[in-house]
Amino acid sequence: MKIPNFLKSIIVGIPIGITVLDSVGYVARVDGHSMQPSLNPDKEITDYVFLNRWSVRSHEITRGDIISLKSPKDPEQKIIKRIVGVAGDIILTLGYKNEVVRVPEGHCWVEGDHTGHSLDSNNFGPVSIGLVTAKATWIVWPPSRWQSIKSQVPDSRAPLNMSRTILNL
Repeated sequence: MKIPNFLKSIIVGIPIGITVLDSVGYVARVDGHSMQPSLNPDKEITDYVFLNRWSVRSHEITRGDIISLKSPKDPEQKIIKRIVGVAGDIILTLGYKNEVVRVPEGHCWVEGDHTGHSLDSNNFGPVSIGLVTAKATWIVWPPSRWQSIKSQVPDSRAPLNMSRTILNL
C-alpha cells in the first residue's frame, strides 16, 4: 500500500514543527495591561510577541529582558514580565514582605512595567530561573507595532548600588 504524498508531508512535518516550537520559539498573545506601556499600550489593540526559547536554553537572558515564565502561584499559567534584578542584585521592593531583597543565586526578580497593576515578584518574591520559558524579542502583531523589544530597566526600578548603600542582608 502506497502512502499518499500529503500524508507523508504531515508525518514528517509534525515532528519538525514540534521541534521548532520547542527549541526555537513561537508567537504568543499578550493579555492584560501589566506590561504597559511596553506591551499593549493601546487598550483596543493586543500585541503578539515572538517568544525566543533558544535564548533561555543558551542562558542569554539578562536584567532588562522581557520574559515568559510559569507563574509561581499557578504553574498552569504563563505570565510575561521584565527582569529587574538578577542573582546578587539588591532590590528595593514595592510592597513585598521585606523592603529590601538580595536576589538569591539561580533566581531573578521580575516586575510588570505598569507598576502597581501587576502580579509579580513584589507579590511572590524572587523567581527561580527554572520557571523562565522564553524571552520576548519582537512584537510581531499588529503591523503598526512591529519592532524589536528593547532590554532595559526603568531607572526607578534599577537595583540599588552597593557602593552607595550599606545594608545588612
